[in-house]
Amino acid sequence: MQSQLKNILVSSHKEGMIAFLKSRPEYFNDALELAISDDQPFAWRSAFLLSSCMKDNDIRVKKYLNSIITCLPSKSDGHQRDLLRILYRMKLTDKNEGLVFDACIRLWEQIGKAPSVRVMAFKFIIKIAEKHPELLNEISALMQDHYLESLSPGIKCSVQKMIDEISEQNKILTDGY
Repeated sequence: MQSQLKNILVSSHKEGMIAFLKSRPEYFNDALELAISDDQPFAWRSAFLLSSCMKDNDIRVKKYLNSIITCLPSKSDGHQRDLLRILYRMKLTDKNEGLVFDACIRLWEQIGKAPSVRVMAFKFIIKIAEKHPELLNEISALMQDHYLESLSPGIKCSVQKMIDEISEQNKILTDGY
């Protein structure tokens, strides 16, 4: 069954891939299994497809959460970004949030990584920190200039906005006590 999915992944544009998966939901689990595999270029493309057409907190993804989190560090940059996009749309347990938070910190700290991966990791760090304010102090070290220097001006501006928002929220939280 994966051969038809694989063919779509390498021969279609995004819209065609999404249309295929939406019209053939029986391929969804195959796409998930492919997304966590090392079968390139299909694995990355499958993660891209899933992140683009899944529902928020998609029940079909839940049983794969641990596998996605576990395989995340071993994947290439673009593949990591799209696996993070899948995870970002899911409601995670506290344990899984902790694992993803740690993984995202490691990704953010790798200045040589693709900026799109680092920004997605930072966005996830912020999302988790907003839910767990006790983590806000831990992420202040991640906002140092040397983490921003390798980013393009546009991406740097986007990250700076996230930093400003979380800093303002942190100020509000600390002023409220």
